[in-house]
Amino acid sequence: MSDEMTLYLQVWRQKDSKSKGGFQNYKVENVSGDMSFLEMLDMLNENLAREGKDPIQYDHDCREGICGACSCMINGEAHGPGKKTTTCEMHMRHFNDGDAIIIEPWRAKAFPVLKDLAVDRSAYDKIIMAGGFIEVKYGNAPEANSMMVGKEVADFAMDNAACIGCGACAAACPNASAMLFTAAKTTQLSLLPQGKVESKKRVQSMIKKMDELGFGNCTNERLCEAACPKGISIISIARMNREYMGTLLKSDY
Repeated sequence: MSDEMTLYLQVWRQKDSKSKGGFQNYKVENVSGDMSFLEMLDMLNENLAREGKDPIQYDHDCREGICGACSCMINGEAHGPGKKTTTCEMHMRHFNDGDAIIIEPWRAKAFPVLKDLAVDRSAYDKIIMAGGFIEVKYGNAPEANSMMVGKEVADFAMDNAACIGCGACAAACPNASAMLFTAAKTTQLSLLPQGKVESKKRVQSMIKKMDELGFGNCTNERLCEAACPKGISIISIARMNREYMGTLLKSDY
């Protein structure tokens, strides 16, 4: 028995950031359940190219769930129905023959649409540039065991360092908040010895830049946590808020 499916897609098409976009309908046949979602889009684009039509533009790179480029909303969910998966990791076995699938770009003021499903996520880069680095010169990398870090602290820092900056948290949030992303970046650095030196300056500058870029505020909806393909917890947001409030009460730089 063949597992091939016929799917009916509604895809957001938009010429550029200044043009008005809209949904267009497409039918894709012979889709295997073993295909990834991006491979299915590749098949659709091949069909469009053969017909002399403009292929759908979407972001992708590693196709291994590492780079975070494959950003799109699938049936209203960031990266689709798979839990803790990116779009490129999600397989078509999540869908059934005859399903209608709505595909659209991230919806956030700070992520303007470039074309079709591709958005400009450079706002995240600007938050990183505002303070997501360490200026202290340590020379050569120290021997691994020379700097004592508790296992729980190290594990939590690594959990936050898993953030791939895909933008799903902001896209899923009704306020288009980048709090989970910013919290992950501040937390991964401030927990470890090298990042503690500038932790106060970092959290203030990154939150300030986040607000300047037009991201919304966190209202504890927890949709960011649910959409995150790396499972980063909103505990990081609470930690960042405590750290930020501490800098407002007392600043020593």
